[in-house]
Amino acid sequence: MILWLWLCCCFPVALGQPDSELMARYLEEKLMADYSVVEQVVRRVPRQTRFLQRLETRPRMSEFSVKSTIISRYAFTTVFCTMVNSGSEAREAVFEMQIPAAAFISNFTMSIGNKTYYGEVTGKEKKHSNDDKTKVKKPPSPLNGRQNGYETFKASVFIPRKMQANFLLHYEELLQRRWGKYEYMVSIRPQQLVGRLRVEVNILENSGIISLEVPPLRNSKHKGNGKAEGDVSPPPSTVIGQTKTLAKVTFSPNIVEQTKIARNGILGDFIVRYDVNRELSVGDVQILNGYFVHYFAPMDLPPLPKNVVFVLDSSASMVGTKLRQTKEALFTILQDLRPEDHFNIIGFSNRIKVWQQDRLVPVTPNNIRDAKKYIHNMSPTGGTNINSALQTGAKLLNDYTAQNNIDARSVSLIIFLTDGRPTVGETQSSKILSNTKDAIRDKFCLFTIGIGNDVDYKLLERMALENCGMMRHFQEDEDAASHLKGFYDEIKTPLLSDIRIDYPEDNVEQVTQNFFPNYFNGSEIIIAGKLINRTSESLHVEVTASNSKKYILLKTDVAIDLPSTNDIRAVPGLEDGKGDQNYIERAWSYLTIKELLNSRLKSNDNQEKEYLTEKAKSMALAYNFVTPFTYLKMREAGLHSEPPHEELISPSTDGIGEKLQSLQGHKAPPGIRRQQDKQRIKISKTSADGDPHFVIDFPSSKFSVCFNIDGEPGDILRLVSDHKESGVTVNGQLIGAPAPPNGHKKHRTYFNTITILSNKPERSYLEITPTRIILDDGERLILSCDRSGVVRSSGLEVSISANSNITVTIRDTISFVILIHHYKKPAPYQKDHLGFYISNSKGLSSDSHGLLGQFLNHEVKLLQESLNTNHQQVGQNQTEVLQPNLTNTLKVKGRLVPVVWKQRRIYNGQQQVDCWFAKNNADKLIDGSYKDYLASHPFDTGTSPGTTNSL
Repeated sequence: MILWLWLCCCFPVALGQPDSELMARYLEEKLMADYSVVEQVVRRVPRQTRFLQRLETRPRMSEFSVKSTIISRYAFTTVFCTMVNSGSEAREAVFEMQIPAAAFISNFTMSIGNKTYYGEVTGKEKKHSNDDKTKVKKPPSPLNGRQNGYETFKASVFIPRKMQANFLLHYEELLQRRWGKYEYMVSIRPQQLVGRLRVEVNILENSGIISLEVPPLRNSKHKGNGKAEGDVSPPPSTVIGQTKTLAKVTFSPNIVEQTKIARNGILGDFIVRYDVNRELSVGDVQILNGYFVHYFAPMDLPPLPKNVVFVLDSSASMVGTKLRQTKEALFTILQDLRPEDHFNIIGFSNRIKVWQQDRLVPVTPNNIRDAKKYIHNMSPTGGTNINSALQTGAKLLNDYTAQNNIDARSVSLIIFLTDGRPTVGETQSSKILSNTKDAIRDKFCLFTIGIGNDVDYKLLERMALENCGMMRHFQEDEDAASHLKGFYDEIKTPLLSDIRIDYPEDNVEQVTQNFFPNYFNGSEIIIAGKLINRTSESLHVEVTASNSKKYILLKTDVAIDLPSTNDIRAVPGLEDGKGDQNYIERAWSYLTIKELLNSRLKSNDNQEKEYLTEKAKSMALAYNFVTPFTYLKMREAGLHSEPPHEELISPSTDGIGEKLQSLQGHKAPPGIRRQQDKQRIKISKTSADGDPHFVIDFPSSKFSVCFNIDGEPGDILRLVSDHKESGVTVNGQLIGAPAPPNGHKKHRTYFNTITILSNKPERSYLEITPTRIILDDGERLILSCDRSGVVRSSGLEVSISANSNITVTIRDTISFVILIHHYKKPAPYQKDHLGFYISNSKGLSSDSHGLLGQFLNHEVKLLQESLNTNHQQVGQNQTEVLQPNLTNTLKVKGRLVPVVWKQRRIYNGQQQVDCWFAKNNADKLIDGSYKDYLASHPFDTGTSPGTTNSL
């Protein structure tokens, strides 16, 4: 948007600045000239004359400062600029600022002398008069002032002689994550050297700030590609300060430093990039004063295969640099395709040329080589048949996915590039949009790219929006090859499909978009909404993602209102908080307005468009945002109003801390009900838990047997071994801890890793620790133990009850439960560890083995023996009357094992078990010795020695 604010007023000469200021400026300029840091002038023109001429022609910018506060990705930016007219007559001053196209202006104020003018956000009427002194020129085309995602704000005013004008601009934006980082950009283009130039960026991220970087200043020709190349050092005078959750970046070059950057004034973008800590969970949910925002960016997921069709404009208008750079970018993109991907290329002008007819080809060295030859031989000719090109691409992709046995997990997409408008075939935009939507039928996404000033921006934008894609536009004189590669990098790695994020319907309202066809690596999904019941203790969150092979369900409860324990009002940059700007509420309004604008753009119904327009306008007015349906109307403040100062309004931070409950590293407080975590799991007594204590339940014999294994730290014990039959193996690795005081053991050992391997129907394994779960079934998925969730894959289901237990079900006939033991304040001899319980062993064969597995399909007998008497078999009903003077013995596979009566507590001490205890590391009870059950590594599936022993 370009806003021209013309204020033509007559101002008195009084209140002018003293001539001493002019002389100081002259001396400063002369000093710089002596240091040879300004451009040389023709020798016959004296420096003083040239300098005074320059002062006479335009006002001088004496100050340009930017202050930004970013809280949880939401950025408040204030720009302050002072211009001085030291000339002998009134001069026009133009305040110009490039801002991100996605940002909303929220305020603008300016003062000339003792008069102050403030911007009032007003709704646009279908026809409104421009009788005010301030005239707003609407740009004739969305491209005017738009440069690769940025727009230009301009305000023009006449400054009387010897006076100054102050400009104060506020805008807000929600930072988008691209290439794995957030990028905040400040445009610095004063077009002259500035006496005081300063940029200050304050960042607060409760999740923790990582990968903070400030690259060199970026000029306009390199916008769009956020990847650093060459020199990566910050600009001169940049100071970076950072703690775990706070960062402050300042850039304040003096005039000498400015001239070293650019002799005639800085012309570039100051950029700050960073990312936040992400734990393995449903994401980062933050709640404040009845509003919530949810950031979801999962990590460590395997990439999904792609089926991609490149549709490239080869019309005559692409001749020269545009086609050359497009080819360069495609050469690099083809090299980045993965072996599991499939692709094809379509070139179009007035004719449609398909590289490989009626198919997509796999990524092989030969196919990549041939594709590069095809692209190299493309020549610009003819007109632009956009409609037929898209129809051909959609039909090619639809036929391929329907007729071929493609990977059901794969993601299909079209990447469409053009530099012009439709000139051949169907040229009506509405028909092209309708035909494209009918051809794609919501089966895949369309990503559009426009190069130059002749593209139909609205057509490309709407095509992408209607077909779940994104649109990018690059200027003709920019580095198109770099931009194209950067855009492809954003979408080259799909990680999830069909993502849906749900909250209880009776607890939230006005939630923004919560279904997303794809999630690409390095990006982020953002949802926001309002809470209906603010007295509720928690907000339940469920994230699902599915395809034909794997179904993922992650869930948790987020505390809604916790007392604040962190007072950050004294944080530099945040201490001047005024008003009540709930940044989460503003993030919600920002997202809601953006969605209303997109919905209006996609709608073909006039009545619906009118409704969406009014709704977007109403919300923009409520939150003071300049949008396509609102504008700034300048009004003169009262006679005694104060001119704008660089006293920047920061958002209110009251209650930030624990009250902004982030899922990153925070647990629900006491009192929040976690029914799912507390539910009892139906399991048998057969288990290995604690130090480790083993319990074997013999239901038909109506008693239990127990024993200990005194292993060494690092030992890997084979618990269940049935690899040959059911394909299942379970191994447990021990860690060590000091023995308790006055104990009889030299140390304790616990299970800290349980590995479950299965090779039927497909090979997969689970590696479980007290903090995380790794599931690998050909694709690697990492889950956190402190977030509830369900993952279903082929023949395997993993259900997580946060910080409590993990249930693993294999083919619905084998179930294991792993308990998670966490100590809040552990003693030296206590370590977080795991307990292993067998819940269902029906699917294990009669030949299963291992320390637990060998007893699952065998029975033992209890014999009672008096001194000098024969053995006497007893049953469970007799155990209560066993006398101390009798010897109790188990008969196991023909072996006699002396046992004693003991009591054990299992399942976190919630259940007591009476059992017969076998001493000496279960000597004679188990086949062989316990050392025969040591695995060489966690994935060892070898059979245990001693399995041939007879009963």
